[in-house]
Amino acid sequence: MTHPRAALLATTSAVAVLSLCWLLWHSRSKPSAPAPSSSAPVSAAGASSTDDPLPTLVYAHNLLLRKGPNFRIYIRWIRGEMLRTRRQVDPSFDDPESFVLQIQKGVIHANIGDIGNYLNTSSPPNAPLKNISLQPEGDQLKLRGTVHKIVPLPVELVGTLSPTPDGLVRFHVTKLDVLKIPLKGLLGGFHVKLSELVQASSVPGVQIADNDIIFDTQKLLPPPHIHGQLTSVGVSPPDIEVIYGNAPNDQTRLAQWHNFLRLNGGTLDFGKLTMHNVDLTLIDASQDQWFDLDLVNYQAQLVNGYTRMTAQAGLEIFMPDLDEQAAKKVSQSITLEWLKDRNLSLPQDVPVK
Repeated sequence: MTHPRAALLATTSAVAVLSLCWLLWHSRSKPSAPAPSSSAPVSAAGASSTDDPLPTLVYAHNLLLRKGPNFRIYIRWIRGEMLRTRRQVDPSFDDPESFVLQIQKGVIHANIGDIGNYLNTSSPPNAPLKNISLQPEGDQLKLRGTVHKIVPLPVELVGTLSPTPDGLVRFHVTKLDVLKIPLKGLLGGFHVKLSELVQASSVPGVQIADNDIIFDTQKLLPPPHIHGQLTSVGVSPPDIEVIYGNAPNDQTRLAQWHNFLRLNGGTLDFGKLTMHNVDLTLIDASQDQWFDLDLVNYQAQLVNGYTRMTAQAGLEIFMPDLDEQAAKKVSQSITLEWLKDRNLSLPQDVPVK
């Protein structure tokens, strides 16, 4: 006969085991937590901040970078990062909109004449200010143009350049003339306002605030876009000089560097290739003052250059300037017929040791 106490203990154990089994089954049958959203947070520069655990570091010296067909900048030197602008899209040389250059330190120049030409070619057809020209005026900048107000009126603006705390460029107008007559506020009987000269609503990246014209270069200029903390913006004839992050500007020392663009870490697409843990150095094959790099035609520069692999599986590419590529013969492609006949000699541009 079973002892009552032993029976009670067995019953209690059975209930405990059944309860534990029910809890385990119930926890597994609960719906899983929803997956996190696929959209990554976007930084102020417009680039995703969590996509690349190792973003691509950017180093460059004496680089003439063409931004579209009608604009170029002169990068004396920069240190920064290449950040993707879309979560699932790798930065690509073939798509300048796929990345921004976040500059930590650097010195960049833009030719004043180039800026005037770009403003003329990129302005919308209904822009009120036409025939724009820019000239240095000491440490200030002079803008001339024609505003259409009943009749065409020649205007002239003189002002100073400075950075804003949020990385924009301010043009503070100190003098505004119409028909060579200095006027303030409303321009005499013509009733022309500063806002009418620029008509910021029709030009992305331009704002008017009192006597200031504020330029957002990321919206105003073509890609690849550049962002960073501006230390100074000033006139340095024949250029406008932009300094990021208190960068030193020792021209004598900088002139001793080779012309190059170096990318390290992260992921990069170019042509049919995708490079992980990027180790890529583009080097000017000439002795020119600037390394002329055109992202629209960079593949032609690669074809006419010389590429070698490093011991660390990186690439070093010596590239001719854009205006030198036409003089070089296009490399001979390897065909199936060539592969079938070992008696055919190597292409002439293949170095033989």
